[in-house]
Amino acid sequence: MSIWTILFAVLLIAWIAGFSVFHVAGGLIHLLLVLAVISLIIHFVAGARTA
Repeated sequence: MSIWTILFAVLLIAWIAGFSVFHVAGGLIHLLLVLAVISLIIHFVAGARTA
């Protein structure tokens, strides 16, 4: 597993936990989702270059 996949999974889990369990308001919790999606995109782009 690459670091980007692990980062995506951690950020996605943190976003789901923060959104459903902790009820964190504001843009911070959605910032985690954006970072998770960006890390996933980087994973696919970097994987396409090396393959």
